[in-house]
Amino acid sequence: MLQTPPSNQLGTFAVLYRILARDILVAMRRQSDVAAVLFFFIIAASLFPLGSGADPKLLSAMAPSVLWVTALLSCMLSLSRLFASDFSDGTLEQMVISSQPLILIVVAKVVAHWVLSGLPLVLVAPLIGLQFNMDATGLQVLALSLLIGTLALSLIGSVGAALTLGLRGTGVLIAILVLPLYIPVLVFGAGAVTAVSIGMSPQGALSLLGAILALSLVFAPLAASAALKVALE
Repeated sequence: MLQTPPSNQLGTFAVLYRILARDILVAMRRQSDVAAVLFFFIIAASLFPLGSGADPKLLSAMAPSVLWVTALLSCMLSLSRLFASDFSDGTLEQMVISSQPLILIVVAKVVAHWVLSGLPLVLVAPLIGLQFNMDATGLQVLALSLLIGTLALSLIGSVGAALTLGLRGTGVLIAILVLPLYIPVLVFGAGAVTAVSIGMSPQGALSLLGAILALSLVFAPLAASAALKVALE
């Protein structure tokens, strides 16, 4: 016989779902902001094949670094808006003083950010990879590495967004704070794709990328929650 979950557990899941749905709905009302992230990735990545010529070997060699760097920069474009709108209208303060754990609220907002900024990159990256003469295996590893890596980027970026909340020039400050933390994600993400292109297994780089995601999932919401409480004091 199935057991009914406690009412407070159902309440927590309902609140998290509502936060996720609300953030996505609010972001879709500003479709230009959402589209800017995707268009930047497409345009920036597509310029490299045009500027470097049509040498297939050169394109396949530069593909991992180009696609991953442009994906990283694209994810950073929307970090400053992660908590800013809720902070300006007082919604964030109500979330902090609510009965729901702030850590779970942060996770819900990070997932919403990833759905809007990271997931579109994962879906369109294989199409861009065709311009770099990547084979089917390389495209699969590229999509998988971006699927893991962009979520880690959103989690790590939430810490920078929380630390700079309410300050001027948040975009530059966030970049200064999170870029050093983004380097391992960039190295192992691009390394997995590079390993396929030279005939090696990408398993090691993907495993390390997954470990970074696991650590980010544990520590990033804690750090972001603490930073949000400080910003609202």
